[in-house]
Amino acid sequence: MDTLKIGIIGAGVVGSAVIRILMENKDIITARAQKHIEVAKVIVRDKLKAQNTLKGLNIPISDDIEELFLDDSIQVIVELMGGVELAYDIARRSFESGKSFVTANKAMLAYHRYELSQYGLPMGFEASVCGGIPIILALKNGLSANHILAIYGILNGTSNYILTQMREFKESFETALIKAQELGYAESDPTLDISGGDAGHKLLILASLAYGINALPEQILIEGIEGITPDDMEFAHEFDYVIKLLGIAKKEGDCIELRIHPAMINKESMIGKVDGVMNGISVIGDCVGESMYYGAGAGGRATASSVISDIIAIARGDSAVQLGFSKPLEAPLKLKRAEDIYSRYYIRLYALDKPGVLGLVSQILGRHNISIDAFLQKETNKEHIAKMLFSTHHCFEREIESALSEIHKLDSITQKPYKIRIEA
Repeated sequence: MDTLKIGIIGAGVVGSAVIRILMENKDIITARAQKHIEVAKVIVRDKLKAQNTLKGLNIPISDDIEELFLDDSIQVIVELMGGVELAYDIARRSFESGKSFVTANKAMLAYHRYELSQYGLPMGFEASVCGGIPIILALKNGLSANHILAIYGILNGTSNYILTQMREFKESFETALIKAQELGYAESDPTLDISGGDAGHKLLILASLAYGINALPEQILIEGIEGITPDDMEFAHEFDYVIKLLGIAKKEGDCIELRIHPAMINKESMIGKVDGVMNGISVIGDCVGESMYYGAGAGGRATASSVISDIIAIARGDSAVQLGFSKPLEAPLKLKRAEDIYSRYYIRLYALDKPGVLGLVSQILGRHNISIDAFLQKETNKEHIAKMLFSTHHCFEREIESALSEIHKLDSITQKPYKIRIEA
């Protein structure tokens, strides 16, 4: 039986898990790949640390990345180091060396997936979106007969855990974040997770597969969960919603709508029941209808499972880049502007507790073609300050932004208005 030799860059949580699973499950992997898969070399920054991590595994370790490109026996390079530009350079050089490439690096792909697709060589990136969930495979193969009408995804486990804690235990955002850090779900610097950036990278990869659109993170609407409070959770509970950091990709005519932001969704919906650190993705196709993909979105072994699935696919010869760029999937599609988003909204206002405030707010909303759907007004723990929580009927993003800007200027409004889109 033939042997497929691979070189791995990075021996951290995921890299070491890939090596150990290749050894532990060698028989079943060989049977499915129809080739022996051999780790020819591991490239690391710190050789001593890697030797301790991989102790007893008898894997050649080096800190010279050039060895991978110069070794003609290595057929696949697996990049598990992170970063953007250096990882892109490694991918580019892998292809220029005639080698296939596998990565779990969603940030690099968010910026450079179009350039890499032009090489036309096998590239595996299943692990770049939602760890162990085979959503890339589903979009590339299982749903390939469908026009993808929409994708709704909970794409970041850290944010989902924080929001679950806030809902179930009535914790503040700050308390829930500290707990996530203590449990290892959030980094010491959690910015990329809670700001929506991580989920945005993943959404762009999914949108490439579904629509062949080459958008960059700076071109789409990305908002995080930092501003959510127990008051918002209270409103959501009152009206049978849950709040999730939601990734949305929708096709409307010749426009693609891409956005990441907190959203209120029906608590009984499939995606509304995805809690804790789990991820979930709902895909709506014109033939199959709605299908749901659920599972661990992170973790060494879950992510390694997806990395190895790509290596096996390359070994079998059934892997291709297939990002929708080489041959456009549909007629040219353009990215919808954020100001043209049409949605329902939840609004939180803190105002002086005096007569006439609601009337002024309603007048401003009316001038911007916005009508109120549901309303709650309650006292706060601050004397003479009331909280006004309400939802609107559908309106355009530009209308709600203009209205809230005007409301913020009222003397009776004590804090900047806060909004959450309603996707129910």
